[in-house]
Amino acid sequence: MRVNRRRSDIEIIADMLKVGENGAGKTEIMYSANMSYRQIQKYLGYLMASGFIDKMKMGNPSVTYQVTDSGLKLMQLISNIKEMLGLDENYSL
Repeated sequence: MRVNRRRSDIEIIADMLKVGENGAGKTEIMYSANMSYRQIQKYLGYLMASGFIDKMKMGNPSVTYQVTDSGLKLMQLISNIKEMLGLDENYSL
């Protein structure tokens, strides 16, 4: 159980990738990953620059963000690390 604990960058990135796995808009990612507008701007910029998320135009003015193959691999690696450490969604250090 998490009580008064801030998420690490890796946890935030994993949450964002999970939401964007099937494509999601910025607002959906922000709310689903429980982020502020400032955070979504910072992390989305980083993930796009690193090639983990692509911006997809799905209509006007709607923009959808989609996790890339590289992003899916990163998501799996983060999951593997959490599993190896014995951490899951309900338990953290």
